[in-house]
Amino acid sequence: MSNMAQPRTAANATQDLGRAKTGKIFLVGAGPGDPGLLTLRGRECLEKADVVVYDRLAGDELLRFAGAGAEMIYVGKQSSNHTVPQGEINEILIQKALEGKNVTRLKGGDPYIFGRGGEEAEYARRHGVEFEVVPGVTSAIAGPAYAGIPLTHRGYASSVAIVTGHEDPAKEVSSINWKNLATATDTIVFLMGMENLGGIAENLQAHGRQPTTPVALVRWGTTVDQETLTGTLDTIVDLAAARQFGSPALIVVGEVVSLRPVLSWFEQKPLFGKRVVVTRSRAQASALSEALHEYGAEAMEFPTIEIAPPPTFDALDAAIDRLGEYDWVIFTSANGVEALLTRLRDLGKDVRALAGCRLAAIGVQTAAALEARGLKVDYVPSEYRAEAIITGLSDAEIRGKRFLLPRAKEAREVLARDLAARGAQVDDVAAYITVTGQAEARAAELREMFAQGKIHVVTFTSSSTVRNFVKLMGVGDIGGLLRQATVACIGPITADTARELGLHVDIVAGEYTVNGLVEALVAHFAS
Repeated sequence: MSNMAQPRTAANATQDLGRAKTGKIFLVGAGPGDPGLLTLRGRECLEKADVVVYDRLAGDELLRFAGAGAEMIYVGKQSSNHTVPQGEINEILIQKALEGKNVTRLKGGDPYIFGRGGEEAEYARRHGVEFEVVPGVTSAIAGPAYAGIPLTHRGYASSVAIVTGHEDPAKEVSSINWKNLATATDTIVFLMGMENLGGIAENLQAHGRQPTTPVALVRWGTTVDQETLTGTLDTIVDLAAARQFGSPALIVVGEVVSLRPVLSWFEQKPLFGKRVVVTRSRAQASALSEALHEYGAEAMEFPTIEIAPPPTFDALDAAIDRLGEYDWVIFTSANGVEALLTRLRDLGKDVRALAGCRLAAIGVQTAAALEARGLKVDYVPSEYRAEAIITGLSDAEIRGKRFLLPRAKEAREVLARDLAARGAQVDDVAAYITVTGQAEARAAELREMFAQGKIHVVTFTSSSTVRNFVKLMGVGDIGGLLRQATVACIGPITADTARELGLHVDIVAGEYTVNGLVEALVAHFAS
């Protein structure tokens, strides 16, 4: 992701491009933080964007929806620290559109709710550039909802006002009519008002709002960092100072705040407040990320491995040519299933080539991968580790029988060795290899987050994820780097690798599956 250098003016861009086809600007509301609140239309705009111009409230998880070739331009702004002035943002949007590119302007919340989307749309219209507005879920609604505060409720409030708490500093006189606002609506939501919290509380009380009116401050609403502080108009300023409760936060004033103890739900999730690093490959991460999200955690994907073809298919192809000679084919992962069946297809064959073989799968997910392709699994050991295959098969099923193990080139040798020791003929074939994932670009960011204590959990689902994670971190004292984080492993083999490499291991799943890992996390933090 890159920042723009000083852009040419829109007028110059027009002269340079002459009659070149003009692109289109999409002003997209990214929602308040939870990536699940992005609209379907917003996702479509990201997927087809040539350029994505985004601010700090548009999370990294949303940027993944953009196409691989999209240009990413960060224009994030913080109070009193504007990375890119609004005028330059306007110029960037127009310049890129005049180059014939579709530009998605990704804005936190809703573009038109104090998001300056109106100004950007006006600028596009003045320069003859087509634009479309994609509304987003505004934090004014979502933040209170995730904090357990309904802005309206039949028994408490029938009206609501949304007000900026941070007016244009160039104004000489506030445009907020405090006399009318204080008592005009049952609920008032102030956005960007933390720096003026004292003045807001003072003005509301001075113009008729009772000092005992409930108030809630919701910080980083809908995200793993959500924090809620409640008080009353006459106490909230001191409470916020004592807690050092800062921006970005919204202010909710009204009797509906009193419903929070009953209606709070997001903060009650068992993994709420936990930021969890997922080290699985990008293709496999979604199942774990989704499960973590359901329990209230934020999944930060850091794919330390990717699945790649072996250096040569000679050994695998030779095994496929004689599939009819094998008594058993043992799959140790869903990756092995995918790799073998993909190679079968590449060679003009299909699952019928496995007709004479009995199939074993280590783990329910591996078995599910086979069954999804119409293959019957003959044996799944009760314990999902390679050694359990040996104990679960009789001597008659092993001695003199021929076994094929299509798996990772880096796989542990124990299974092949123990089968051979009991009289089996074993072909241990590399069906795929694991390589370092495309996470190098985020390694420095992750190291900084560990140092600041912003990472709460790291999950490992294989020995390869551990080894590559340590390699990518590139520090001598990996244990020291992760000292504040909880380390969770999918099973004892992965845990042993983690310990060998200097990591403390806090959690080992009892069931060696993604669901088992998540359940172990829930149980750990519940206790």
